[in-house]
Amino acid sequence: MIAILDYGAGNLTSVRLAFERLGAGAQVVTKAEEASRADRLIFPGVGSAKSGMEGLCGRGFDRVLREAFAAGKPILAICLGMQMLLERSEEDGGVAGLGLVPGSVVEFAFPAEERVKVPHMGWNAVHVPHPHPVFEGIPDNTAFYFVHSFYAAPTNPQDTAGETEYAGKHFTSAVARGSLIGTQFHPERSGAAGLALLKNFLAWDGKSCC
Repeated sequence: MIAILDYGAGNLTSVRLAFERLGAGAQVVTKAEEASRADRLIFPGVGSAKSGMEGLCGRGFDRVLREAFAAGKPILAICLGMQMLLERSEEDGGVAGLGLVPGSVVEFAFPAEERVKVPHMGWNAVHVPHPHPVFEGIPDNTAFYFVHSFYAAPTNPQDTAGETEYAGKHFTSAVARGSLIGTQFHPERSGAAGLALLKNFLAWDGKSCC
């Protein structure tokens, strides 16, 4: 079973339809006990860190994610979901995250005179600094679709699975640690490349790498 976590902060329909296009019956779940029975978890998210963590913890999905990570179940986190994997976010005055990936989430900051548009929105290239099964067969610097004002800053560079440049700022656009992979971009909105990534995730055992 593939479970898509519904905690009130995700664009669930587009994620579910993307998996349907791949012939995978991903199921949207609202209860922790349902998610605990899944073989792999999809952790999407849009909105703010504070409301996201409140919804996640309110439904017990924080415990489910920690247990799944400890058990080596494959986990895919998307956008805000990826950000909540880290220890802390600057958003909403500071919000504690799940702490599955050491590091923090910081806001894009540019000098006013540069007039850089935030949020960062649209298609942008993702450089893969070291091989990961979820990016297998996807050419380096393939473009994916982004919508975000904050980005992950992992403590350990080895946890960075993707890098992107925006207005001269290089930031982590994907993280990977153990059985989890997180993307700042939206694979479900990224056309053929996004579907290729989701297909790779479905085939990944959460253990083998490179």
